[in-house]
Amino acid sequence: MTLKLGVIGAGAIGQEHIRRCNNVLQGAKVVAVSDINVDGARAALQRLNIEAEVYADGYQVIQSPEVDAILVTSWDPTHEEFTLAAIAAGKPVFCEKPLAMSAEGCRRVVDAEVKHGKRLVQVGFMRPYDAGYRALKKVITEGGIGEPLMLHCAHRNPSVPESYTTDMAITNTLIHELDVLRWLTNDDYKSVQVVFPRVTSKSHARLKDPQIVLFETQKGVRIDVEIFVNCAYGYDIQCEVVGETGIAKLPEPASVQLRRDAKLSTTILTDWKDRFIEAYDVELQAFINDVKAGELTGPSAWDGFAASVAADACLKAQQSGAIEPVEMPPRPAFYDKH
Repeated sequence: MTLKLGVIGAGAIGQEHIRRCNNVLQGAKVVAVSDINVDGARAALQRLNIEAEVYADGYQVIQSPEVDAILVTSWDPTHEEFTLAAIAAGKPVFCEKPLAMSAEGCRRVVDAEVKHGKRLVQVGFMRPYDAGYRALKKVITEGGIGEPLMLHCAHRNPSVPESYTTDMAITNTLIHELDVLRWLTNDDYKSVQVVFPRVTSKSHARLKDPQIVLFETQKGVRIDVEIFVNCAYGYDIQCEVVGETGIAKLPEPASVQLRRDAKLSTTILTDWKDRFIEAYDVELQAFINDVKAGELTGPSAWDGFAASVAADACLKAQQSGAIEPVEMPPRPAFYDKH
């Protein structure tokens, strides 16, 4: 069986997903696409040499009898409404982050899914599908370093545009760590504090860069995450887990080591798309396989809600400078069974 997909939003990430679903992955094809720019969507499909129905309205994609499952890659403020519409139609939906623009919006999606009675939503957190993070998770799960005590992490970008502001360090950058560190430690956050070191000269007036985010989890694990989005030297993701009996570190991306000009060197990536391109492929292939098997196993609507709750606490901590609580309600039993 070939899974027939409808894609809502044919911008950069939408086009990438259309390309991989039709030309790279197995068991699915895109049969319907919507975008506010209909002509742009048609031109993109022509460029990709893909035939699909094009609509101006995402709801038409969801309601199409030709569509088995939905990918939401539209403008962020539309994610919640299209995901809710997919749930109402009983169709599995892969929603790129954010699931909604607020924790309240994410909770509405959670409540709708629970009421429906079956998991239909996967959120586009791709790091749990990265080979390096999976290897790190395996060491932790198998007890290779004992119980985790501390995590030291960094998320560094070479540069960001002037439109990038202090709060975006949380909502656009740290959001990936907020999800993957919960997954790595199998733990929720208890509190958070944000501290601002000396600002780099490469920043601008509306961005305090770098930032250090300090978490305590419910089990007492301490986590520090450095966010440095104008580090200049490259795109660099670091994660070191200090356990009771050892230390496990996220593997570096494969790179040829050079001995040349009296120097020993390895290349550092500069683009996030290069660092995680394989994870996107694995993530969407897993979604396709899970839909066909009748049970989703990837990042859930509850995971999207948890990340949003933590992000809100981080934003509050940016303003207050104090240790702020991360107040998570109990997880519905529905997500224990699914």
